[in-house]
Amino acid sequence: MESTGGTSAPPPADAEVHRRLVYGDESALAEVYAAYGGLVRRVAVRVTRSPAAAEDVAQEVFAHLWSRPYTFDTRRGSLRTWLSVLAHRRAVDWVRSEARHRKAAGADDSVLQAIPDTGPGPDETVVDRERSLLLHTALAELPQPQREVVHLAYFAGRTYRQAAVELGIPEGTAKTRLRSALRALAETLADPPDPALERGA
Repeated sequence: MESTGGTSAPPPADAEVHRRLVYGDESALAEVYAAYGGLVRRVAVRVTRSPAAAEDVAQEVFAHLWSRPYTFDTRRGSLRTWLSVLAHRRAVDWVRSEARHRKAAGADDSVLQAIPDTGPGPDETVVDRERSLLLHTALAELPQPQREVVHLAYFAGRTYRQAAVELGIPEGTAKTRLRSALRALAETLADPPDPALERGA
């Protein structure tokens, strides 16, 4: 619905237009919108400070009048006043809703900002990459029997007892091989290269 020109149409008689609205006369709604649409938008924009929000409020106001015309009582005041009050209420609801959304968004932001950044920095990423390469190199250099136990225990999720069963060796042997392999790996990974020194810093 759009009002024509920059001026409002003459207001229809409240009792008559109300009767037509109750009977579902669409032309009655058009007349009311032409007469009071500008007023409703002005009331809404004063509250919301947003022309777009004021348009939404106006649509809600006239949709309410169309779907529930009986909520307007001609004995309690004019249609102009009733529409103004309804526009103000809807506009206030819009402002409160926006405030809640902003508060919720701000709370979400503050929660996110309070979470420490545990992600690796550039140097840590380099160290992790170097450590991973060292690990794979160290694993490759292990004797085959030790490498098999490590693979089953740490990459296949087996216990040393389960690894012993799968490899067909005594549990004590599996445990000894695993301990020896871990000692060798620990010595290799004890002093990873410093990326700052690598860059000549």
